Amino acid sequence: MTDTTITCPTCKTEIHLTESLAAPLIEAARQQFEEKLQEKDAEVARREQELQTKERQVADAKRTLEQQVAEQVEQQLRTERSRLVADESRKAKLAVADQLEAKGRELRELQGVLVQRDVKLAEAQKAQADLLRKQRELDDAQRELELTVEKRVQATLTTVRTQAKQDAEESLMLKVEEKEQTIKSMQHTIEELKRKSEQGSEQTQGEVPELLLEALLSARFPLDTVEPVAKGRTGADVLQRVTGPTGLPCGSILWESKSTQHWSKDWLVKLRDDQRSAKADVAILVTRTLPKDVESFAVVAA
Repeated sequence: MTDTTITCPTCKTEIHLTESLAAPLIEAARQQFEEKLQEKDAEVARREQELQTKERQVADAKRTLEQQVAEQVEQQLRTERSRLVADESRKAKLAVADQLEAKGRELRELQGVLVQRDVKLAEAQKAQADLLRKQRELDDAQRELELTVEKRVQATLTTVRTQAKQDAEESLMLKVEEKEQTIKSMQHTIEELKRKSEQGSEQTQGEVPELLLEALLSARFPLDTVEPVAKGRTGADVLQRVTGPTGLPCGSILWESKSTQHWSKDWLVKLRDDQRSAKADVAILVTRTLPKDVESFAVVAA
């Protein structure tokens, strides 16, 4: 790429323009100069036409003039034409120089603006890069925090679940052992009661079914709580509090046992009253003598 040097006609300052920047300006100036030259040529041609017309008129009017006068007139015409062309060329060059100087000033101003914009753009790009870097660091820190919290929560949940499972298993094993001991004790009591019932009094024989019912329920439902009604208190014989597999209470059953020879409807009325007093969910009557139309088991309204 070549540099074009323009000399200011006023201050004689040399202006260096690159070919890519100066080419449009030079081309525009050249076109303007050529247009003005064409205009001047046209003006000169017009004047030449006028002069030629005058010359023809003079020649027609003054054919008798000497050849020297004609040559002098022709010389004056050529001198005048050269002067006009030189003047117009000088004016055109001055105009082009002024325009090039103005364009040079505009170019320098534009270059200054471009430099400022480049500086601002670099600052903005650096700020954007810093912002993106900080955002990535923040995102990484947040993900690391979430991962750490999740790991701690999972570890805590695993520990809690393991401990809860162990506690439940230990509690269940203790309850099973207690029920097994209770069953063994009840079995021993049943054997003792059977022996006493064969030998004992009428009161003892009345207590035997209650104790047998209590022992049977404890043996069949080791997770439940079987509570005998204390002697001398009104109410049924046994209250069974049902416990689910998870150890939560599910309800209660009130049991009443009868070993008499005759059925009485009053038993049902009393059992309903006892159920309400005990706040039991279900009431069951076990009796040796069943009501009419009942063979083994039935729901009987009080």
